Amino acid sequence: MNTKEKMELAEWTMNYTLKCGANQSVVGVSNSRDIEIEYRDKKLDKLKESTENSLSLQIYANQKYSTHSTSDLRKDELKKFIEEAVAATKYLSEDKYRMLPDPKLYPAKLDMELKLNDKSYEKIDSSSRVKMAAEIEKEAMAVSGQIISTTAGYSDSYYEVVRVHSNGFKGSYDGTVFSVGAEVTVKDKDGGRPEDYCYATTRFLNEIPSPEILGKEAVKRALSKIGQTKIESGKYLTLIENRVSSRLLSVLSGAMSARSIQQKSSFLDGMLDKKIASEKLTVVDDPFIEKGLGSRLFDGEGLASKRRVFIDKGVLKNYFVDNYYGKKLGWEPTTASPANLIFEYGTKSFDELIKGMKKGILINGFIGGNSNSTTGDFSFGIVGLYIENGEIVKPINEMNITGNAKEVWNQLVEMGNDPYIYSSYRSPAMLFDDLQFSGI
Repeated sequence: MNTKEKMELAEWTMNYTLKCGANQSVVGVSNSRDIEIEYRDKKLDKLKESTENSLSLQIYANQKYSTHSTSDLRKDELKKFIEEAVAATKYLSEDKYRMLPDPKLYPAKLDMELKLNDKSYEKIDSSSRVKMAAEIEKEAMAVSGQIISTTAGYSDSYYEVVRVHSNGFKGSYDGTVFSVGAEVTVKDKDGGRPEDYCYATTRFLNEIPSPEILGKEAVKRALSKIGQTKIESGKYLTLIENRVSSRLLSVLSGAMSARSIQQKSSFLDGMLDKKIASEKLTVVDDPFIEKGLGSRLFDGEGLASKRRVFIDKGVLKNYFVDNYYGKKLGWEPTTASPANLIFEYGTKSFDELIKGMKKGILINGFIGGNSNSTTGDFSFGIVGLYIENGEIVKPINEMNITGNAKEVWNQLVEMGNDPYIYSSYRSPAMLFDDLQFSGI
């Protein structure tokens, strides 16, 4: 089914839903293809391919709301599906805030090219996918005799979606995503089995690093964990690596949602235009980055994408406001979730930040933990490296970092110049002063 046919089916479904008694409706029609490969012990361990055609339906009927989905796209079956869905919706409780966004919030035009679809996708065959995974495993295994196991992975996906709202919005988008890398486990003389990974995720296959880079980096990271131990509890200068720094940022972003604000479960309630972090922190949502993993012209509610500053030199400038909770709060929507988060980056590289640490901890992984969006309190398990005089002394683990986001983000002293490009959160390494750790 091509884009035109999907759009025609979506419009037919929308019109039939209204005919059955809905006041408003949203219809999405999509198809996707996903392939996943794992290569282990010099042989193919997993090959999974799936394709899906689906239709999603949102029904608004007399201030009652429900969502439904089906993979049966035959019109005769869809008629029964729609009739039953509308009938069921009418039994639900009324909610005066359940209605579609104001059409003025929809995109005026949808002609910007964001380069999200690798046109060579259809030319990639299964043998080349398996070969790439096999090469990654080979490169990794050649690095060290201390390797216990290596699992190399390759996955890709293609998707195409059309969306129609009964109050005037029509849009479509497609894209590809590739994720390639390895997970490695190594021997530790004390009986441990340290492990780590290196994966890269991109929109275009030719922007994935080479098998040699991916395989060797995964091994290097796993080997660096041999001899892990706890160190003394206390406050330490703390550098958080770019690929994991988004974990600490999630404590802020969760409290920035309109849902959290409306339900009185956010420590950032009432903090708009007030200082919530160090002046080193500037966070911008940019949905228009070419080839960006979160790039889009409209969000999941059809709202027009806009570049917005959410935190400006430590001052909160916007919340993540979706249509429903925006109506409850009397606020105009921004977006329910960010597209691509970018930051005001510093001038120092990751290595330069390490060299400047007299005594501290480099966090390169988080393990479990929890956070409370109401209070800002958090506690995360960490793995990392202990630093003295700009040099790595030893690996550490089985320690927890604890604190409160209202205080911790004001202890941010420096941002790296190394945005993590394999994520929609393009966060750099971040240096914090005097974070609290529990260990020995």
